[in-house]
Amino acid sequence: MHANERSEPIKKLGLIAGQGRLPFLVADGARSVGLEVICVGFRDQAEPELARHVDTFYWVPIARPGRWIKRLRRHNITSTIMVGRVAKRRIYTPWRILQYLPDWRAFRIWYGRLRHKDKRNDTLLRAVADELATGGIILENSVQYCKEHLAREGVMTKTQPSEAIKRDIEFGWQIVKRMGDLDIGQAIAVKEQEVIAVEAIEGTNRMIERAGGLCRAGGWTLIKTAKPGQDMRFDVPTIGTDTIENLKKHGAACVVVEAHKTLILDLPQTIKLADQYKIPILGHQP
Repeated sequence: MHANERSEPIKKLGLIAGQGRLPFLVADGARSVGLEVICVGFRDQAEPELARHVDTFYWVPIARPGRWIKRLRRHNITSTIMVGRVAKRRIYTPWRILQYLPDWRAFRIWYGRLRHKDKRNDTLLRAVADELATGGIILENSVQYCKEHLAREGVMTKTQPSEAIKRDIEFGWQIVKRMGDLDIGQAIAVKEQEVIAVEAIEGTNRMIERAGGLCRAGGWTLIKTAKPGQDMRFDVPTIGTDTIENLKKHGAACVVVEAHKTLILDLPQTIKLADQYKIPILGHQP
């Protein structure tokens, strides 16, 4: 056997990447256990630096899933993880068909699989997963290579929540869980047992900005949870240093996430920054 020959084929993982840090964590985690990572990054969404964290990288149009499948199947990929934010509000812009030039698979998703159905995240993502499966691309649990970044139960910072904040948490927890059950959003802002803001299509960071504008006195709590029956293949709730910076800027006093089902990007740095700003991070277990 020559030195460059292998006794068994290299195991490979496909990565479909949107915005943010999460694709980096998945890529680094998968490569750390010996997987070759083949990535397709959404043009105008994924970070260019991601190419240096994977073995092979392709830019692909977001509205052409047939292109994603073709690039991944070229490398005999089946198991794939799809992570990273996508600015969903862009799909409601005028002339969206001309702007994104969707392929026939995108039309089949939007006007076939989603015909007469709502366009909420879970419905849309499951339709995408089903379409990818017809091309041999199977979406897997998105956190399996970065489990060390999952929130643990209890207060994760040195900074502790006040009794008033604890009351707000108990008040808001069931409300945000009901929202998740309806697939409206994953986060709310609460102060003095009053809901200040609710997350919808705009995303958590934009909701934080709105909550800060509505509660200029500050002292409010962000509560962010997984959906009941969370599909861990996609849309796993996530916070990171940018979340903490945004919370500080807009007067938040605490952030509460669901333990074991929320990813904290760059966990040590995020906890350190939260302590610096005296913002407790609490992992709540229902």
